[in-house]
Amino acid sequence: MVRWYSVGTMKRIHIADAEIVILALQDEIRRSDESRYDHRLHGLLMVAQGLSCTEVARLLGDAPRTVAYWVQRFEEEGLAGLAEGDRPGRPRRLSPEQLQKVGAALRGNPMDCGIGANLWDGKTLSEFIAKEWTITLGVRQSQRLFRQLGFRMRKPRPKIAGADPVLQEEYKKTEGLRPRRDD
Repeated sequence: MVRWYSVGTMKRIHIADAEIVILALQDEIRRSDESRYDHRLHGLLMVAQGLSCTEVARLLGDAPRTVAYWVQRFEEEGLAGLAEGDRPGRPRRLSPEQLQKVGAALRGNPMDCGIGANLWDGKTLSEFIAKEWTITLGVRQSQRLFRQLGFRMRKPRPKIAGADPVLQEEYKKTEGLRPRRDD
């Protein structure tokens, strides 16, 4: 419960679990482009009011060098310098056409593509891409392609060779599947 007092008699207000709340608020600020822009505006406002970059960084939970970059970009570009820029990242190794071909291959069997495996996994997909386009992708990156293309990786369930289905049914614990014994 928060109590408000007149300005002359205002008491300090405390937030329960402040450390956790600070981390949650910082995560929320970083979540969207608009909130990051507002965050930078607040930082710049505090610098303009006379606080140092180090003080602003401590208050906002950022690195002092980050706040200095905001000020520098504002000085060079104005408010546009504080806007969220493009983050292109590393260029894709596969073109959209190649991704379509990978998706088509994943709908089939690896053996149809000349790969000696029964199921697609990161290793077989990596081998397929290397064979098809001489592009080397790691197993982990190949596994990410499954999700990117809307596939789930499945692991085969091993069947015990020569298992007796009658004995398996008797062994099951589920009452509805097991025949009842009237002893």
